[in-house]
Amino acid sequence: MCTLSLKCDSFGDLTIAFYLYYVATHYFHLLPSPLSFLAWPIYWAVQGCILTGVWVIAHECGHHAFSDYQLLDDIFGLVLHSGLLVPYFSWKYSHRRHHSNTGSLERDEVFVPKQKSCIKWYSKYLNNPPGRVLTLAVTLTLGWPLYLALNVSGRPYDRFAYHYDPYGPIYSDRERLQIYISDAGVLAVCYGLFRLAMAKGLAWVVCVYGVPLLVVNGFSVLITFLQHTQPALPHYTSSEWDWLRGALATVDRDYGILNKVFHNITDTHVAHHLFSTMPHYHAMEATKAIKPILGEYYRFDETPFVKAMWREARECIYVEPDQSTESKGVFWYNNKL
Repeated sequence: MCTLSLKCDSFGDLTIAFYLYYVATHYFHLLPSPLSFLAWPIYWAVQGCILTGVWVIAHECGHHAFSDYQLLDDIFGLVLHSGLLVPYFSWKYSHRRHHSNTGSLERDEVFVPKQKSCIKWYSKYLNNPPGRVLTLAVTLTLGWPLYLALNVSGRPYDRFAYHYDPYGPIYSDRERLQIYISDAGVLAVCYGLFRLAMAKGLAWVVCVYGVPLLVVNGFSVLITFLQHTQPALPHYTSSEWDWLRGALATVDRDYGILNKVFHNITDTHVAHHLFSTMPHYHAMEATKAIKPILGEYYRFDETPFVKAMWREARECIYVEPDQSTESKGVFWYNNKL
C-alpha cells in the first residue's frame, strides 16, 4: 500500500507534466499573440513546480523510501534525476553524508555557512538591497549547477571536488562505479536534448524544457536554503556537534499550496531528518507526532517563503561563536560586516 501510494504520486506528476507539455506544444501556437505570450510563462511556472515534485520523488528513491526494493528505487531514481540533469548516485551519496552531518561546520555537505573571518572581501558590497537581489538571482539560477560542478557552497575538501568525478574526494572506492553510471545518465539526456535541438530548434528545447528546468533548479536551491538557514538555527563544531543536534538544526516552512505539489518536503523537513527513510506520505503524520515530544526543539517558520528568502539573505551572512556560553562550539548567524 505504501509503495503504491508513492508510485501513484510519481506517475501522477509525470502524467501532469506530459499533459502540460502536450498542451503547450499542440495548442499554444494557435493562440493570438497576447495570449501566447501569457501562456508560456504560466506553463514554465506550473511545469517547473510539477517537475520539482518529480525531483522530490527521485530524492525519495535516493533515501530508499520509494519501494521495498533498493534496485527498483535506484533504477527509478536514476531515470527521474537524469531527466532533470541530476547525477543520481553522485548526489545520493553526497546527500546521504549531508544527513549524517547536518549542522556540522566541518562535515556538512551543503549550505555550509562561513565564519566571519572566511567570508569574501566583496560581501560587504553586496550587503544591501541591490546586492541581495543580485546574490539571490545568481543563487537561484546558477546555484544548483555550480554546486554540482564546482562544489560551490559545499563542504571544503583538501582538493578540488565535484559531483561528476568518480575519483573525487566526495566518494569512496565502492561508490565510484555508480558515479560513472550517473554521469552516463546525464550525458544520455544531454545527447537527447542535443538531438531535439537539431530537430526542433534550440528555442523549442529552451521553451519546453530549459525554462521549467531553471524553475526546478531554483526551487531545489531555495527549499534547501530555507530548510537549513534561519537566525534561530545553530551550527556546531566537532566539540559540540552530534547527530541529533544537527538533525534538529532544521526548520519546517510553509509554501502554501506548493507544500502539496512538493510532496510536503517543505513543511515536514524536521521529521525527514529524523527519519530519512520514511516515505513522504507519512511525513505529516510523523510531524504531528513529534511536535509535542520535541517541544521547543521543533522549529516551524510560517513566514511566507519569498519574504523568508529575503530575510535570511539579509540576516544570515556568516556564523560566529555563541558569546553567552563558555563553550565556543556553538555558532549563530550574524550579518554585521
